[in-house]
Amino acid sequence: MAGIRGRAAATALPAALLVLGVSAWFALRAPGVDGSAGTPPSAARDAGAPGRAAGAADAAGTAFLAPRPPGPLADPLLVPGLRYAIDAFLNDALEGGATEDPQEIKRRLRALADRHFAADVRERALALALRYVDYRAALGSVPPPADMSDANAVRTAMQARDSLRQQFFEPAEYEALFAEEAALDRHTLARMDIAGDRTLTASQRAEAMRAADAALPEPLRAARQASVAHLAAADQTADLNARNADDATRYAERSARYGEAAAQALARRDDEERQWQSRLDQYQQARAATGEGPALQQLRQQLFTPAERLRVDAALALRGAGG
Repeated sequence: MAGIRGRAAATALPAALLVLGVSAWFALRAPGVDGSAGTPPSAARDAGAPGRAAGAADAAGTAFLAPRPPGPLADPLLVPGLRYAIDAFLNDALEGGATEDPQEIKRRLRALADRHFAADVRERALALALRYVDYRAALGSVPPPADMSDANAVRTAMQARDSLRQQFFEPAEYEALFAEEAALDRHTLARMDIAGDRTLTASQRAEAMRAADAALPEPLRAARQASVAHLAAADQTADLNARNADDATRYAERSARYGEAAAQALARRDDEERQWQSRLDQYQQARAATGEGPALQQLRQQLFTPAERLRVDAALALRGAGG
């Protein structure tokens, strides 16, 4: 990633975002770095910050709903992963101590810029980060939808947030910062619309969902498919456990759905889980018989690895709670 140092250039989108979609954005949206609405977009423009004119931003309020053409960005700063670099930069500043003062945060960013950005992009990256602070503060003025299951309410909130972004950032900056998230937003809204369309038959709905998934850019589609497959495998395992299915049944059903390699990997996980539960049984029985003491601690050392010992008490607490 030319110009941006490695420690701030993570580009992997968390799988959880691909599953949670819009709800993840509202979970992550800060009510403002300073707890207020922050610098209004008009003030950012009046101060000389780049950004679209108010009329253009208002007219493009639904722009994020339109897929954008693929293609690399030639600018050494405006590259995929910029959003994560800026967030890492901001997090580094916040590690300097709790503060609700945007000006103090900006002061820290100025002092930390050389840790995050190479000389060829440092000045521009810092200017972008300072506007990003104002954007995050202003984001507090965008209320989340009252009903997260209402596609129209979610769409309205997304459009308001997107219009705000367009006021703070130039088109190329917007693309580098938010293109991936905009693609996920479009995908989320498409699936919500399909799910809410009562005129569709079950087969039509399934086909429409597949088409919506296919519209995602390839990297996001692959990540989403991996996360969905993981959740589906967990659901299937829960079903197999509830039926007390034997190993042959488990292997047959898993291989039919996911292939032999995945079925073998899941079988190994089943075996590891059975061994873990067996060792927990042994430890729990010994504790019930002898109570806490040196002998129990010695058994704990024998039964569990150092990493597993960190999980033992929580696992037993879950058992006690019926989890």
